[in-house]
Amino acid sequence: MVKHHIYWWNLENLFDIENSPRRSVFLNNHLGSELSGWDATILDNKIANLTSIISKFNTNEGPDILGVCEVENEYVIELLITTMNSSLNKNYAFVISEGDDKRGIDTALIYDTTKYGPEQITFSLRIIKRNSTRDLFQVHINTANGNKLICVLNHWPSRSGGELSSEPFRIMVAENLSYWIERIYDEQGKDASILLMGDFNDNPNNKSISEYLLAINNRALVKSNRVRLKYFYNPMHRFLDSQLGTFVFGNKFNILDQFMVSKSILSENTSLPFKMSSVSIVDYPELTSGAYKKPVKFGRPNSSRFNKNGYSDHLPIKIVLSEKE
Repeated sequence: MVKHHIYWWNLENLFDIENSPRRSVFLNNHLGSELSGWDATILDNKIANLTSIISKFNTNEGPDILGVCEVENEYVIELLITTMNSSLNKNYAFVISEGDDKRGIDTALIYDTTKYGPEQITFSLRIIKRNSTRDLFQVHINTANGNKLICVLNHWPSRSGGELSSEPFRIMVAENLSYWIERIYDEQGKDASILLMGDFNDNPNNKSISEYLLAINNRALVKSNRVRLKYFYNPMHRFLDSQLGTFVFGNKFNILDQFMVSKSILSENTSLPFKMSSVSIVDYPELTSGAYKKPVKFGRPNSSRFNKNGYSDHLPIKIVLSEKE
């Protein structure tokens, strides 16, 4: 069996430098003083800190696949990959979905070109509320054994303004993603291997996830051939009472960052290529602080909470998929 070590991490505002020529006039005006002091030295510092953690993934071998969000553009991803390649002696590449999010932050997928390729097929679905939000980003990963894993990257609308008042926006995205998944099955067949990953800004038991996306904690229902609805299995439920969250607000643990797998990945049919082996939250000691294991954020230099030794306000998560040879 081949093991695929797949990670997801919200990198917390991995912006290009202040007044970057690669940024639109609109975004420069909109971001305003938010990026005050965010110069090349600070950006390099942030990249180095992130790489020091990513280099520890997979027992210091680095990730096979890494989904990320809150990255501004190709330039910052290229900086990150250059540092990763140097640290790990690897040859990573990436695909990115550059949308019209009002803060200019997007999702991207980084992958080891010695294990996947040669080319990944991508699709984006733009979600519109009052203004554009982050795209749903679909990437087809082709393995060395000729199998296809369909990854869909998510960064759902935030809880800004309150969890309940912002919930309809996440329900809207969940409904769009459910429709998108139906189209994937139409195109790729009922046994398509689909992995959802992302910062959903809701917990596994929130209704946007369980009632609208239909990602649940019931293996039998997901695997059943007697139901019409296409459920996903959400293994992140196991962490809800673990006293460890991917994002901590006050004294509340939240599992906002999640993996979800399609029926075929749970199936006992040995002819199907992928099986889920394990899921975990990455909580290296340097990534967390205090009794609540709050992620050690990096922040921005215009804030009194800026920490040049920090990383992100979210913890990474990991899933291992086994593939038959």
